[in-house]
Amino acid sequence: MKDQECLSCHTMNSEQPQPMPQKKSRIREFTKGFITENPTFIIVLGLCPTLSVSTQVSNGLGMGLAATFVLFFSNIIISSLRKVIPDSIHIPAYIVIISTLVTLIQMFLQAYMPALNDALGVYLPLIVVNCIILGRAEAFAKYNCVADSALDGLGMGLGLTMNLVVISLIREVIGNGTITFFPTKNWNGVIHIPLFGTYPVRVLAASAGALLLMGYLMPLFKDLVDKVEAKK
Repeated sequence: MKDQECLSCHTMNSEQPQPMPQKKSRIREFTKGFITENPTFIIVLGLCPTLSVSTQVSNGLGMGLAATFVLFFSNIIISSLRKVIPDSIHIPAYIVIISTLVTLIQMFLQAYMPALNDALGVYLPLIVVNCIILGRAEAFAKYNCVADSALDGLGMGLGLTMNLVVISLIREVIGNGTITFFPTKNWNGVIHIPLFGTYPVRVLAASAGALLLMGYLMPLFKDLVDKVEAKK
């Protein structure tokens, strides 16, 4: 009788689908950078370039995509080499990998988007020591497989890009009355907003305005996350 119960229990367990938790886990690894582990509003990392380059939408978008490129490929490379890199030199090894990727993206911008390269200035090469990049390498890619690390890097990078675009959009529209995108051959990339262009709130375009805006956005975002978690 006992053997039959064990056999029945084993049969029920074997019939339960196994791939679903893994699929949900992969989705969670990708989306956490947007909500629960948002790098700017929840973890609060990399605020120096965030506050400095978010004066125009084009700058925020450019910095975000550059950081996404570095996050994605650095996570993949570090995860692939996690069993090869000795613990005693893992931080210098990570910096070499990240600096190589930053050099590649900087060379690309210098060749094809020099105006954006000049606008980002010193903050582009400083991606090498950005807390978000090193933090994901040390806390996640070092311990997880390539697929999960790739999703983590992509989600965190796109979450950072979303933050930069939102902050840049608010600061530029209210502070200057414009929305600046990448210029094309027949268009300078600037959209003028009549109301804010006539009566701009200049403080938002300054560094103090960036800190003031973050003071409002962080609790609003935290409240949104709490509501999302409560619904779950």
